[in-house]
Amino acid sequence: MSAVTGFGPHLMMDCRGVSFEKCSDLQYVFDFLNGLPDKIGMTKITQPYVFPYSGLVPEDEGVTGAVIIAESHITFHSFIRKDYFFFDIFSCKAFDVDRVVEEVVNAFDVEDPQIHRVDRGLYFPRTGMEQPAIPTLIAATC
Repeated sequence: MSAVTGFGPHLMMDCRGVSFEKCSDLQYVFDFLNGLPDKIGMTKITQPYVFPYSGLVPEDEGVTGAVIIAESHITFHSFIRKDYFFFDIFSCKAFDVDRVVEEVVNAFDVEDPQIHRVDRGLYFPRTGMEQPAIPTLIAATC
């Protein structure tokens, strides 16, 4: 019997060629973040927190949003003057990465998505489950 290992997937998307109107619309981003957890089988424990961002550099203006899910979090950061946004979802529960990518691409009319997926917490101690052996680190001699 094989042990269950790791904490979970972390999907990161760097998106170019996006809908200015959608990425700059606070209500639209709120609605997207509010509905996504249900669509992908996650448990929303807060409403999304979405706000306009206009930092020290005017061209970094955009919308930032986050929703906390029982499984971890989902975030969105747009840079509307740069035709760009970042999207992340980290979860202790497996999810359909392709489905999430499709939801994001379709919701924001993304022309050029850069997809990054990392399986995090390889040695995370899962309660009540056999744990993987931690590899021995060999000290470098200089």
